[in-house]
Amino acid sequence: MEKILIVDDDENIRYSFRRMLKDKDYRILEVSTGEEAIRIISEESIDLVIMDVRLPGMSGIEALRQIKEGRSKLLIIVITAYGTTDLAIEAMKRGAFDYLLKPFDIEEMKDLIEKGLRINRLMRDRVTFPLDGQKKATGEMPIIGKSRKMQEVFKTIGQVAQSDVTVLIEGESGTGKELIARAIYHHSNLADGPFLAVNCAAIPETLLESELFGYEKGAFTGATSLRIGKFEQCHRGTIFLDEIGDMSPLTQTKVLRVLQERKFERVGGNKTIEVDVRVIAATNQNLLKAIKEGRFREDLYYRLNTVNIKLPSLRERKEDISELAQFFLGKYNQEFCRNVYSISKAALRRLKAYSWPGNVRELENVIKRSVLMAKGDTLLPDDIMLEEGDVPLVEETQISSPKETLESLIKKFTYLGDKGSRGPLLPTIERLLIIHALRETNGNQVRAAKLLGINRHTLKYRIKKYGIKMDFNI
Repeated sequence: MEKILIVDDDENIRYSFRRMLKDKDYRILEVSTGEEAIRIISEESIDLVIMDVRLPGMSGIEALRQIKEGRSKLLIIVITAYGTTDLAIEAMKRGAFDYLLKPFDIEEMKDLIEKGLRINRLMRDRVTFPLDGQKKATGEMPIIGKSRKMQEVFKTIGQVAQSDVTVLIEGESGTGKELIARAIYHHSNLADGPFLAVNCAAIPETLLESELFGYEKGAFTGATSLRIGKFEQCHRGTIFLDEIGDMSPLTQTKVLRVLQERKFERVGGNKTIEVDVRVIAATNQNLLKAIKEGRFREDLYYRLNTVNIKLPSLRERKEDISELAQFFLGKYNQEFCRNVYSISKAALRRLKAYSWPGNVRELENVIKRSVLMAKGDTLLPDDIMLEEGDVPLVEETQISSPKETLESLIKKFTYLGDKGSRGPLLPTIERLLIIHALRETNGNQVRAAKLLGINRHTLKYRIKKYGIKMDFNI
């Protein structure tokens, strides 16, 4: 159970927090002075602090300073009825996560608390890539992958983590880009500082600049007070900019300046803010193509791309599927209090035969659903519910001629499972025909589409749908 410490000498404020959070699964601790807060934090494992600035005895600002000296990663939300700009800046300089003015909006405070706890979990749960035979320690999140491509990723993390260089992580959606960013953070010299993740695709373009750089009071309609942005919150820490390819040109320019000069101005402000922040960025887009199309700045790309980590898709490292599936099986057994101890060989063959367009995220969701729906203590092929019409992915190396393949396909089709469990035959045949058409035309998609009697757009869609590799020997 996560613990939240409320530090305020006003009993009514403490009561309002108890009432606000009564339906949440949190343990609420209360004190009325900074001195008591420091004592409690030294004795208890606190996850989040909400503290008033005006306290009897030691001020909230001084308590904040002392707390951060001992617990540098502890997130502290400052609340005050005296909303001066200087006070806000001083609180942020001392390491506050954010601040709100009294009387605060309840929903805004709830959102801030949930955001703070989520960030605390990201910083607390250490991401590791253990060596063979090494057991996972409590509170650690392993990156799983014995495949050659994942071992290369681990090697790169080890080489760059201790430096403060900017890293660009490229990979399809669901490959685990944030997990890699967190691994770099946890193994870096900045691991005692904050780690904040911003999904650039999830925040409307009009709000992303304010989210990253903050804004001054009166900067626009609704800006009733100064707001601190993520770069300022992340001073002496690491910021993870996910899906950076969706960032607007204006925001790209400001991010470039931060990388070059470590400086920026808040929206609507003219005071220059200096920050010391390590930037890790990620994208599922082809940024070089975006540069050619004028959607992404070339100078920003090369600033971000100091070190490049390319994450393989799950279909490129199918040898990891078994270990990943076993890990998710254990995870959701524990979460749902189930007793599904193993995965049958036939079910594993079915998992390995699938194309996994959603990558590791999709595999996790499939195992999660399977654990919930399983009728026994072993996952069987019938328990594995896949998307894309349950299309099995047949290896190109298994294909000889269409005639030979089609004649033997029905006989071999039961490899996916027992008890008559098998995928649909037609999509499998369609996939084989596309592969053969590409081979016959030496990979020319226009000619292959004509041979198949479909247009090139349809062919490209189905190549992606079936996970057909374009690097097989043709």
